[in-house]
Amino acid sequence: MLTADNLLAGPRGRRMLLAYAIDAERTLRPEPGDGTFRINTRLAAYHLDVGQGTSRVLFGPGAEEARQTIVTAEDVARSLSEISLPDVTAVDLRSALAEAVDAARYWQDPDGEDVLVATEVVRDELRRVAEHIAGSEYAQWWSTSLAASDQRSIMSRGDDSPDTDEVPAAQQLLSEWRKSTLESEARAERDRPVDPEANWTGHWWSHPPARFSTRALFDGTAAGLWFVEDSMGWNRAVVRALRPPTGARIYEIDSAHAWSDLCRRFPLEVTAEKRHDWYRTTGRSGRWVIPDWVQVAESFEGVHLTVTGYLAAAGTAIDVDADTASVIAGWVPDETYWFTDAATYISEPSVWVLHNGPEVTDQPAWTLESQQ
Repeated sequence: MLTADNLLAGPRGRRMLLAYAIDAERTLRPEPGDGTFRINTRLAAYHLDVGQGTSRVLFGPGAEEARQTIVTAEDVARSLSEISLPDVTAVDLRSALAEAVDAARYWQDPDGEDVLVATEVVRDELRRVAEHIAGSEYAQWWSTSLAASDQRSIMSRGDDSPDTDEVPAAQQLLSEWRKSTLESEARAERDRPVDPEANWTGHWWSHPPARFSTRALFDGTAAGLWFVEDSMGWNRAVVRALRPPTGARIYEIDSAHAWSDLCRRFPLEVTAEKRHDWYRTTGRSGRWVIPDWVQVAESFEGVHLTVTGYLAAAGTAIDVDADTASVIAGWVPDETYWFTDAATYISEPSVWVLHNGPEVTDQPAWTLESQQ
């Protein structure tokens, strides 16, 4: 069951709450100058961002004054407390969730917004938003298991993306992935410094090397069209309906505990490869593991990450045992990875195109290319 605590537990959940609150104020006070909470959030996040003045800058009229204006987390919380929360809608939740997913990054320090929402005073004020969302009927699917009858697979993205994919057999993908992972870990152990603060990066993701799918949402669009980590601004995608195999055994990742248990049962060490990226994103130094997906595939046909599990646990250092941890990185909410070729396409490829309205308050929309 979805709770406010679930939504406040992890950086992606807190970021989703922030996005929802900003959208709520924008709805009530659409003029840029009327957005006290939006302005406070932007300024406070700028000053909390590790890239302040370099990778993150303020520009335009009033930028110099803004750089000299210190807005505290207490100021942000105070302005947040003054926002009335509108009735929850499916579109508003999808928008807030998509923004939180797009802002994820596991190869560098948390950005200013993630630092801001982790402060106690802002987190406490976000509880009101979390309770508002957790009580909505439109958020209840976030904690549900695989929607077996309604899966959609994103085959490719981008203007020049092909309309079909050529995916090797599942077992071939898994075997090649394990060999490559072990080789990368051996090279990193040999060549990289053990200092987690050293300026190195590598393969920071922890998802399986497999075909993936997400459910169809309330309007028939695939969840995977909307929820993309660190997106490249794609406005075209090719989608196919997918049928899970009958009686498929699915491992449900609905919490940090579920991920921890998977890593404990099927551990694969990746300390040398991940230590620098995951230290930056979590602040933890130590031994790291991920699930050995080859072993997982011997017990399950697929693994599914619920939205609740994503919001509560993605991007956090999840304890596996006393000296070992792991990170859910590179996943998106409601994603299922398939370890079997029995998960088959049941439709021809369809091309979807993203449209953004001319007004700031307009919601983007994915539509079938044939409907243009």
